[in-house]
Amino acid sequence: MSKASADIPVIDISPSNSEAAKQILAAAENNGFLFIENNAAAGMPPAKVDEMFDLSKKFFQGPVENKKECPTQNNRGWVSMQQETLDPGNQKRGDFKEAFNLGEFANNKPNQPLPKPFSNNVNTVADFSKSCHALCNRILELFAEALDIPSDWFSSRHDQSNGASGTIMRLLYYPSVSDNLAPEEDDIRAGAHSDYGTLTLLFQLPSQPGLEILTPSGTWSSVPVDPKNTLPIDPSAPLPILVNIGDLMSYWTNGLLKSTVHRVIFPKEARKGGEDRYSMAYFCHPLDEAELVAVPSKRIEQYKGQGGVEKGGKVLTAKDHLLERLAATYGTKA
Repeated sequence: MSKASADIPVIDISPSNSEAAKQILAAAENNGFLFIENNAAAGMPPAKVDEMFDLSKKFFQGPVENKKECPTQNNRGWVSMQQETLDPGNQKRGDFKEAFNLGEFANNKPNQPLPKPFSNNVNTVADFSKSCHALCNRILELFAEALDIPSDWFSSRHDQSNGASGTIMRLLYYPSVSDNLAPEEDDIRAGAHSDYGTLTLLFQLPSQPGLEILTPSGTWSSVPVDPKNTLPIDPSAPLPILVNIGDLMSYWTNGLLKSTVHRVIFPKEARKGGEDRYSMAYFCHPLDEAELVAVPSKRIEQYKGQGGVEKGGKVLTAKDHLLERLAATYGTKA
């Protein structure tokens, strides 16, 4: 029996939409997920997205020796199949996926070694990362507007010119498999988790489903790849960009905005040797030293949630939280 599809709105953040700020806040309060219309206001032309997907496919389909040149260090580099376990309390095996993590760029230069084909296309990769960050800042400014706080309250804490952050652009590859996995135990491509940062932008390809979110009732609901149902009527129409709230945005807003647990499964087609799944996630993080305190908003003060994060009498920073979450994922000590 197929799962019900999650009701996630598609929001136009163009200046002509005077309700954009209210709409994204409502969506983030409801289930922590929303789609952004991929138009000029988003600044992510389909050709730019397609070019990055092409580079990603070339890397993952390339020789393993090439991947091993850049192993995971400080959450950057190649993540091999089943190296990660995003839900260590419930998973019997590691995630059935590969990934490549790209950190911040400085003056279009990477702060890590890059394998081919990324090393041969540094400007393309850097430009895509820059555009993703600009879109995140635009969304953060809309959240600030909706919460009636200074327009730069969030974006100033994400100004990469002022220091390092945990921001990662992650290229993901989920291979299809033969239909020999246990249907209830081994169907996880990426274990249940919430995202560690502020916002996540997710770019998907047509006909490659698998993402699910955990509903308040405790059931799983599938996330559509094409919520506007433009395909196959108009295959050239750009897919909306999926945005979800991360842990830090939830902490900053006393839990008003939901950092929703989600996972990636094997849809039936992928369990029968069908299509692989490729996606690209831009995990937007604030500066490492940004403190996890509630924002100065009357709306947040009135919300009876849990704001801020302390440990041992000390307010945690974005970096503190990230290191704890990574330690759990990789089975290491924070």
